[in-house]
Amino acid sequence: MPARVSVVDGSVGEESAQVRCTAPDALSNLVAVLELVADRRIACSATSRRPSAATVRLVEDALVAGDYYDGGQPIAAYAWPLLVQVSGLAQLAGTRLELSRRGEQALASPSYQSLATVWTRWLKSVSHDELARIEAIKGQHKPATLTSAVKRRAAVAAALALLEPGTWADADMVLRILQTDDAPLNMVRSMLALWRLYIGDSYYGALGHGDAKALEIVEARYALCVLFEYAATMGLIDIRYTDPRGARPDYRFLWGADVLPYLSRYDGLCAVRVNALGAALLHNPAAPLHLTLPTPRRHPHDHG
Repeated sequence: MPARVSVVDGSVGEESAQVRCTAPDALSNLVAVLELVADRRIACSATSRRPSAATVRLVEDALVAGDYYDGGQPIAAYAWPLLVQVSGLAQLAGTRLELSRRGEQALASPSYQSLATVWTRWLKSVSHDELARIEAIKGQHKPATLTSAVKRRAAVAAALALLEPGTWADADMVLRILQTDDAPLNMVRSMLALWRLYIGDSYYGALGHGDAKALEIVEARYALCVLFEYAATMGLIDIRYTDPRGARPDYRFLWGADVLPYLSRYDGLCAVRVNALGAALLHNPAAPLHLTLPTPRRHPHDHG
């Protein structure tokens, strides 16, 4: 079982980073979550469709290797209830998720093609924006501020597709690719829109004060979230990560941010490696996946 990082006070260098190889467990985790759905144990908000705190804890306990961090910073446990919804494997009935017909089929006959479906449908989802997970950045819901989340996800996926499979790439390398014409990541509709985003105070903390440097910070945190919470959770990339506290201090010049131990729970992502599953999904997700990865672990009871 891959070791998890415990969030503690103080900064931690990359030399103490943990490695998580995600592909072997991704399908098992999908099955585990679908089994919880079949038992009607997954509760989500009827309006936002986000999982409840109790559901997040339940999912964390069901994950094969647990979540990435100990200490109340859910990542995979938060993502999975959203992923089974946007992929059409589960649907809300009141405040509880229930399996769709597609979800019943995926649970009865798990396959890596099911993960391909989750990935491709998540890429096109319009119901969530990953930037909302960067809670320190306020003003995200103001009209005419952010670009399409679908286009932003596509940019991060394109950047991953440019990496050599099986080779570790520093997270900053991925961020640099997202600043090029090969896979441009555009977060805000204009530089004027950057003034609508803020930390702490809407005037003094407006990110427009930081100009292009502040925009790079917003783009970096969005990309780190997509990589850590979604690409890794779905098994496309292996990751090397450490405690987020002090890992990426580039934001400290922003007004009101110097008191934050980190800007996002994803700041500890150090490096990524596109694995065999990721190479297949990034380059031809519609193709049948013939991968020699472990079959999912199943609970002994049958959901029929």
